Amino acid sequence: MSDGAERREARRFTMTLPLRVLPFETRDSELQTQTRDVSYRGLYFLADANFELDSEIDFVLTLPQQVTQPGGVDIRCRGRIVRVDSNLNGQKGVAAKIERYEFLPAAASAA
Repeated sequence: MSDGAERREARRFTMTLPLRVLPFETRDSELQTQTRDVSYRGLYFLADANFELDSEIDFVLTLPQQVTQPGGVDIRCRGRIVRVDSNLNGQKGVAAKIERYEFLPAAASAA
C-alpha cells in the first residue's frame, strides 16, 4: 500500500447542504456554513472559524425537500474533527467523523 492510499471508510458524495455548527466548548455562537461532501460516516466543510484536531463537534445537517420529500429534514450529529486543512481564501477545510446522530422533529410550517 502506498502513502497516498485512500483512507475513507465510506463513499463520499459531493453535496452542498446547509450546515449549522452548534456552540460547543470554546465556540459561543452558531456557525452557519455548508458541506462540500458527505457520507454516512462523515462530512467536509469550509469555515472561517478555527477547529482543533480530535475535538468534539455538534452540528445540524439539513437534507433538502428535493431529497426527502415532502419537506426538509434536520439531522443533529455529534462528531469528531479528524482533519483541518488551510485554504487559500483564509477559510479552513474541516473533516469530521460522525459518531452519532438523531433525526429532529419536523419544524412547524409557516402559516
